[in-house]
Amino acid sequence: MSIATFRITGLALYAHHGVLETERSLGQRFYLDLALTVEIGDAARSDEIGDTVHYGHVIESAALIFTDRTFKLIEAAANAVAGSLLDHFPKIMAIAVTVHKPSAPVAAIVEDISATVERRRND
Repeated sequence: MSIATFRITGLALYAHHGVLETERSLGQRFYLDLALTVEIGDAARSDEIGDTVHYGHVIESAALIFTDRTFKLIEAAANAVAGSLLDHFPKIMAIAVTVHKPSAPVAAIVEDISATVERRRND
């Protein structure tokens, strides 16, 4: 078996997630990082996109999942993205989804707050 890790970093999305009502009503920018462990044996031999995970389709799916509903917690949003991508892309063996919330309403000066969820197929 041949495996590869694909990394998609800094996917900027505007969504209405947060515990506070103002976060959910106004919305804010989030960034997603995805690390996909993919079985690439067929693709390595064929050199055909149909034999691997098309990362353009992964990006489209992740964006839709993340923005389709409202989450209070960034870890819940990350978990939903991870689970759905595992369900829709059978070549993905494991995934890590990090949700960055750079404008989190905290009483401190921080560059970023993030949560990472890691999932494996058949967990």
